[in-house]
Amino acid sequence: MAGYNVTDKRRVLLVDMNSFYASVEQAQDSALRGKPVVICGDPERRSGIVLAASKEAKAFGVKTVDPVWMVKQKCPQAILVPPRMETYMEVSVRILDIAKRFTPQVEVFSIDELFLDVTGTEKLWGDAWEVGRMFRRLVLEETGVRCSVGIGPNKLVAKVCCDNKAKKAPEGIWEWRREDIAREMHPLPVRELFGVGSRMERHFQSRGLVTIGDLAAYPLHLLRKRFGIMGEVFHLSANGIDYSPVTPNTFRQDMKGCGHMMTLPRDYETAQEVEVVLLELTEEVCRRMRRMRKGGRTIHIHCGYKGMTGGFSRQTSVPVPTNIAGDVYEAARRLFHQHWDGTAVRSISLSVENLTDDDEQQLDLFRDRERERRLAYTVDRIKERYGNTALVRAASLTRAGQAFERSKKIGGHFK
Repeated sequence: MAGYNVTDKRRVLLVDMNSFYASVEQAQDSALRGKPVVICGDPERRSGIVLAASKEAKAFGVKTVDPVWMVKQKCPQAILVPPRMETYMEVSVRILDIAKRFTPQVEVFSIDELFLDVTGTEKLWGDAWEVGRMFRRLVLEETGVRCSVGIGPNKLVAKVCCDNKAKKAPEGIWEWRREDIAREMHPLPVRELFGVGSRMERHFQSRGLVTIGDLAAYPLHLLRKRFGIMGEVFHLSANGIDYSPVTPNTFRQDMKGCGHMMTLPRDYETAQEVEVVLLELTEEVCRRMRRMRKGGRTIHIHCGYKGMTGGFSRQTSVPVPTNIAGDVYEAARRLFHQHWDGTAVRSISLSVENLTDDDEQQLDLFRDRERERRLAYTVDRIKERYGNTALVRAASLTRAGQAFERSKKIGGHFK
């Protein structure tokens, strides 16, 4: 493409574990094989949505994020299985280790997706197709999980190829080269382009941009005028251009924030109840920051109201970066009382952003910040050794407290 230095030398694989959570359950329990398995949260605690569905369940129209009541309508014989996040993470790590046998250039994209750059490994493993075949065979043999492999000259093309071709291919592998983009990718709906959500799709469609090819052919200066720098990103992506490298350890680098969110087991109607959960979330977020040796200045909270009919999202800043729960909680509590209108709260999240290294401390004439910091790290060590509930705030013992329930979970789901 004129004006851009495009190379076809790279060979990038996007590996997607098919129906990952459901596949792990079927691999580890022979009684579930060939059955419509649905991994879902607990409907009694308002987390009853589909996280994954086996191919047998998908045949009945079951989709991710369907509520459980809808699953029962679509597929009455569905076997509902609670998620085991710790197990899924262990299997994901084993699959990552398999990937590293082929190349050190492996990027974790999500718990069930990996990018591999196999450029230059041809003399070791053969071409990208052969790597894909060997990788799929090893993953199936060692974990029982099946996967699909999209191959492209960059991460973007490999991702779109995997989602639209490899998952439907008999062998589970497909490749798009540079010369295939106009024929294969451009006729796809614009929503299939990585980075285009439903809202952006509506923006494009209002301008008559229905397919990826329409977006690729749209004048660049008009995209820049409407979307700024992102307009150029969309233009490049629609033309199959992506300069981003496959980056190992990508989740460990350049974290700009740290947060937690909770959907409450019931509507919390009093400020005192919400404050308990806000304090527990603060403890978790600050502990994560200390684990990363970070502190932050910007505190952000979001409250969702009952019936998902509104809420608010606000942020404030503290004078110096901190990972001390007391500092963060007081700022979050002030935000809550300033903006809460008394409506019962259904969900709440807290995050701390603008992170900096926790290697310097601002001196304070009226408090011993270094002592507070040492105490916080000491509590962390006790929890790491004896469990998250070895030490808890007294407020967590009240009916509103969720610390003991959350200690059984990873990412909001049971381990």
